[in-house]
Amino acid sequence: MYERSRKRPFFVLLFALGVFAGAFLLFQVQPLFGRFLTPWFGGTPEVWTACMLFFQLLLLAGYAYAHALGRLPARLQALVHLLLLLAAAVLAFRIIPPAHLKPTPETNPIIQILWICLVCIGLPYFLLSSTGPLLQSWICRIEPGFIPYRLYALSNIGSLLALISYPFVFEPVFSRQQQAHLWSFLFLLYAISCVVCALILFLNAPSSQTSSPKNNDTPSLSFSNCLLWLSLPAVASTLLLAVTEKITQDIAVVPFLWILPLSIYLLSFIICFDSPRWYKRPLFLTLFILSILGIIIARIIEEKRPNITLIIGLYSFLLLCCCMVCHGELYALRPHPRYLTAYYLLIAAGGAIGGIFVSILAPLLFKTYVELHLAVLLAVILVVLTDRRYIQGRRRKIAYITALTVVGLAGIFLVGRRTTQNQRAIDHARNFFGVLTVWEDDWDNPLLHKRLLQHGTTFHGLQFQHPNKRHLPTAYYGFNSGIGLLIRSNPQHPPRRIGVIGLGVGTIAYYGRKGDVIRFYEINPAVEQLARKYFTYLSDSQADIQIVLGDGRLSLERESPQNFDILVLDAFSSDAVPVHLLTSQAMEIYLKHLKPDGVLAFHLSSVHLDLIQVVRKLAEHFQLHCLWLETYPDEQFGALSSDWLVLSPSKEPLENPLLQSAASPLPKIPASIDLWTDDHIRLLQILKPSPRR
Repeated sequence: MYERSRKRPFFVLLFALGVFAGAFLLFQVQPLFGRFLTPWFGGTPEVWTACMLFFQLLLLAGYAYAHALGRLPARLQALVHLLLLLAAAVLAFRIIPPAHLKPTPETNPIIQILWICLVCIGLPYFLLSSTGPLLQSWICRIEPGFIPYRLYALSNIGSLLALISYPFVFEPVFSRQQQAHLWSFLFLLYAISCVVCALILFLNAPSSQTSSPKNNDTPSLSFSNCLLWLSLPAVASTLLLAVTEKITQDIAVVPFLWILPLSIYLLSFIICFDSPRWYKRPLFLTLFILSILGIIIARIIEEKRPNITLIIGLYSFLLLCCCMVCHGELYALRPHPRYLTAYYLLIAAGGAIGGIFVSILAPLLFKTYVELHLAVLLAVILVVLTDRRYIQGRRRKIAYITALTVVGLAGIFLVGRRTTQNQRAIDHARNFFGVLTVWEDDWDNPLLHKRLLQHGTTFHGLQFQHPNKRHLPTAYYGFNSGIGLLIRSNPQHPPRRIGVIGLGVGTIAYYGRKGDVIRFYEINPAVEQLARKYFTYLSDSQADIQIVLGDGRLSLERESPQNFDILVLDAFSSDAVPVHLLTSQAMEIYLKHLKPDGVLAFHLSSVHLDLIQVVRKLAEHFQLHCLWLETYPDEQFGALSSDWLVLSPSKEPLENPLLQSAASPLPKIPASIDLWTDDHIRLLQILKPSPRR
């Protein structure tokens, strides 16, 4: 007995280091791999959601492996795990996705992302995900009286540290390739620590022991508890992904905005699993109710006066409160250590269910985003089910849940279907790339009657329906917009080749003359379908209209030089900025397809981000001439305010009097603005201050 007490602190420390290292590497590779894949799939928020689905599925597989391995004799467990560690250590040095795995327009994005993740990091990630429950079960074998749940909190601390350090330490300092090599080296050190733990198990656990020590006084598992172990983390996982999707959809798809919600999610695990004294049910239920009220306020703010800091804060507060409630109740239902791996397995299964629902089922079942509201509704119902006071009053419980369900479902079906006196939604389309809505405005006023295409919170074009106004170029592409002035600046120009990244409703096709070629690059096939079904710019154009499906950057990368007179970059009008289109590597591709006297036209309208400084830095780096053309709203002609930055290797096309008379003075580039590359993107540098009242 004395010998065991003397060994215990040393053993616990070694196993704690292994758990911490595994969790750190597990969550360090997630944003890194997301950075590799995001440019391949159009920079959409759903790329990170699909990556998260893979991580959750592998986490479930790792927990299942730990649970199954725990039923074997201790020494056999050690041997099996050592062999897998050896194979994973070799594969860990080949995690950078090879170029031949880049997607084509025909591939299913989710399946392709899952396949790339499996091929590149499958086995190393699988073993990392099994580390927490496996090492905890091993230390329980060696030290039967040890309570392992604080090691679960420690693993989440390692995960949180990995996430926080990524955008502030690893991403700014190291390139993606350097990060991958560093991660591979750290994985080798982690594997060595696991080998030590396996040797300790091999030498100290009885070979005849096939399972954890049994105790006749150990309570048996109940079906209701197992169901809650599954459903509580499923709801928290659904809300995590829904909030991540929401804030990245409205701002930008970058690691910082992936990591913030995931860090909050992990923080709730750390707090709840460290000690039962941290989770106070009455306090967090009150905060949860207040956070739901905060989301109502957030929706009002989004519609009237966007405030990026407040919106992110309110959604983050909702996520924290909901996760605290779900994980606090989950910890309150924790079992005897005998059922440790089964408990963790169901938690992982719940997380995977949330990922499958958000990534795969929701786009098939719903035409609008309902995941966030559905997760909140289910969280409220689960809170009721875990409240012992309602167990005695069955009728009251049924009535309460029924009322919540009816109200919640009504809210879900109204989300994204707001209809005012002068506006109604006439069609929705949802796929991997998000939700598209076609709106009809002012149908009772023939001169103002128009249709609009909306993606998320951003309009991508509109068209008047009156025969006398249907031909007018509108929105960001009016006669006096930057692109309108550029195309009209030389009416005697011979037939032109115009490339456009981003189709919208096809408004730019209006400017096409006979003999012109306008080649649109559009990643979302649903955009083309709605543009042709509800708008007539493409069919009315005199130009030869060509539409290439697929990410614009990848499509141009595969094509031979197109010799464009004008190349329009129109993927930035949404506040979910595809930042991979604004890097120096992307600019090299654009210039390859431009004539020596051709012009690049960047549409840089954004509520939250000062993208003009980013493109000016690129222009400075590539020694390009540039003009800034601002447009102001004109309701009569359907014009919206917009910012266009036009660049050219030659000074001549920008000296046209029509352009010069409309140009605004270029602001000075702050010294702090970095040149964006595929490896380094500093989003925080270009955040616009929130508008004041």
